[in-house]
Amino acid sequence: MTETTQTYATGRRKRAVARVWLKAGTGTIVVNKVPCDTYFERETSRMILRQSLELAEVLDKFDVRATVCGGGKSAQAEAIRHGISRALSSDNPDHRRVLKRAGFITRDAREKERKKPGQPGARKRFQFSKR
Repeated sequence: MTETTQTYATGRRKRAVARVWLKAGTGTIVVNKVPCDTYFERETSRMILRQSLELAEVLDKFDVRATVCGGGKSAQAEAIRHGISRALSSDNPDHRRVLKRAGFITRDAREKERKKPGQPGARKRFQFSKR
């Protein structure tokens, strides 16, 4: 990747959708125009965000700019990780095998099950009374 080119990818998890741009740089990560350490309060979310960069050993070689909406903070962090992994693999095919083995390129399709009519939730039933 040259100094002026950017790589774009989309990452998704639950209801969260992240748009990620990778650019050669020093390793700064900006989420919704805010540094990632400010946007994500939990250390776990920040760790999840950096996992794909650490695995590909390019943590301090790329600047990451991401916009994310929907879902909760954990799903947003995983959506950004998915987007970063897809951008890294499209930029350099050598990273694909490592990221695929770790499970970062595969979209996690689990979503919340919808509420069904005639019951209070997706699976829960109203209390049954025989008499």
